[in-house]
Amino acid sequence: QVQLVESGGGLVQTGGSLRLSCAASGGIFTFLRMGWYRQAQGKQRELVAHITSGGTTNYVDSVKGRFTISRNNAEKTVYLQMNSLKPEDTAVYYCNAYNLISTTTYWGQGTQVTVSS
Repeated sequence: QVQLVESGGGLVQTGGSLRLSCAASGGIFTFLRMGWYRQAQGKQRELVAHITSGGTTNYVDSVKGRFTISRNNAEKTVYLQMNSLKPEDTAVYYCNAYNLISTTTYWGQGTQVTVSS
């Protein structure tokens, strides 16, 4: 019963920043481990970052030091702050939720991030 809606994607130059947001509705937000995945054209979807209800984070090596995932449990929203963007960050970014109680996975519709050379 969880719905995820992403926003904040866009077109930026190399070195720029974007902040993605994902608003969740339905379910109990604190049951969810939230994450961001991305899929570049012609490539498989990969994990970018995830965060537990308690704030434990994990990042793919390529974004460490540049991206920060956070969550606001009161607002039922997860964020991805992306700094020092590179062309290789260009992808569709998907919000993900994993319910630790039901072991159910949910996906947002995706938001396009394009970083120009």
